[in-house]
Amino acid sequence: MIFSACNTSADKTASVDLDKLKPEIQAMEDAYAAAEKAKDADKVVTYYSDDAVSYNRNEEPLSGKEAIKKRAAERLAKDTSGNYNVYKVVDLFSEGNMAVEIGSWTVLNPSGAEVDKGHYMSYFQKRDEKWVCVRDMNVTSNPAKLM
Repeated sequence: MIFSACNTSADKTASVDLDKLKPEIQAMEDAYAAAEKAKDADKVVTYYSDDAVSYNRNEEPLSGKEAIKKRAAERLAKDTSGNYNVYKVVDLFSEGNMAVEIGSWTVLNPSGAEVDKGHYMSYFQKRDEKWVCVRDMNVTSNPAKLM
């Protein structure tokens, strides 16, 4: 009779140092915000994997980096407000090559006053030694405006 253990060293998931990962993810969020402010859709989508799906408020989900880039380019081209976004990592969970970020976002006007705020969740995978966002979604914390 042969017995084998189900838990082998190959089954063990690599540990992730969250103290190292958190600033890396925050740097990705900062780069995303800087790309938005510069109205550079190409740089915005460096955040995403090619097969990413983005769930945005009041819109159907977008599948693929190109669709996300198109929406970003259209949104950035229409924006003449001078408002800008700030993203902050609030919580981070990770195991192996996967990470989930819960963050907050704030829209500020050119003088720095808050215009809107909310939260987002991003699911990352490490691919080719680089973290990329595979899924994201966001919500506003402000009440819906009645029409």
